[in-house]
Amino acid sequence: MSMLPYLRAAVRPSLRRATPVQPGYDTTRDPSASSAVVDCAVYRGGRRVLGPTCLTPREAIRRVREDGGFVWIGLHEPTEAEFAGIAATFGLHPLAVEDAVHAHQRPKLERYDDTLFTVFKTIHYVDHAELTATSEVVETGEVMCFTGPDFVITVRHGGQGSLKGLRHRLQDDPELLAKGPSAVLHSIADHVVDGYIAVAAAVQDDIDEVESEVFAAPTKGSARGGDAGRIYQLKREVLEFKRAVSPLLRPMELLSERPMRLVDPDIQKYFRDVADHLARVHEQVVGFDELLNSILQANLAQATVAQNEDMRKITSWAAIIAVPTMICGVYGMNFDHMPELHWRYGYPMVMVAIVASCFTIHRALRRHGWL
Repeated sequence: MSMLPYLRAAVRPSLRRATPVQPGYDTTRDPSASSAVVDCAVYRGGRRVLGPTCLTPREAIRRVREDGGFVWIGLHEPTEAEFAGIAATFGLHPLAVEDAVHAHQRPKLERYDDTLFTVFKTIHYVDHAELTATSEVVETGEVMCFTGPDFVITVRHGGQGSLKGLRHRLQDDPELLAKGPSAVLHSIADHVVDGYIAVAAAVQDDIDEVESEVFAAPTKGSARGGDAGRIYQLKREVLEFKRAVSPLLRPMELLSERPMRLVDPDIQKYFRDVADHLARVHEQVVGFDELLNSILQANLAQATVAQNEDMRKITSWAAIIAVPTMICGVYGMNFDHMPELHWRYGYPMVMVAIVASCFTIHRALRRHGWL
């Protein structure tokens, strides 16, 4: 009995959370079965007819090719060994298999013979009580989709972006699901882009909050420029968001405009709606990046202005103090013959001259806005 899948799962807990083997999956006899399989079901006429308690992926595709329909297999972070059997059963291209096993891929659409390979970046907004210079705002994951004439294989990486709810919603819409694997591909794309829209709204709130604080009137004792760290961190998170959205524009454009044998013509119309939503999110994210640049520059400009104001005040007081310093320095010299040293009114006269000079300089500086 081969214990390789279980050993890999034991020594690599950071790569994949343990997923129990579905009842009826004999991974020792069928290499197409894997402990990474979350769900495996056969759909015919838009309805789920088999799975997952009694089917391995190999058995599922055999029944589909005998009786019609398609099979949808969902996997979560499979290892190379766990995915090898499924790849061999469905004839998946080695390059696509390598990309599916190793995460951190760019969103893309590739065609290998009779299979479309699509990579989506999922985005999850991380709730936080207060935005700080180290706050994580968005968390990314990946969903890879192999779409063939009679099968859909989804490979998910990351703790977010579960497709369980999406599968249930599709099963409640047999008319759409009857369109075949391309209907599943569209639903996944729509699900991912809807997630982008929700995250964009949440990020907009964070940007509005930072913008309000930057341009708010400073309170007594507050220091300008203290928000730079938060702005920069938010800008980095927006950049991560942009990396997920921008590369997906071209794949959605191809799916919505270019006729493909694996995509039902009726489903292709729905891809246009997804592409439109994605374009709007992309415009938002680009706008976020530019707005944060402006906010950061304004924040730094405010800090510079505040520093200049402080330097003007320091310079003004130094000029005022220079007058008594100069006079006292002159009369502090030890010369025998100096005017007014023995005059009865010399000391009061000097003090009046000091006060009058300081008052005149102070008034002139206040008139010019230096104090």
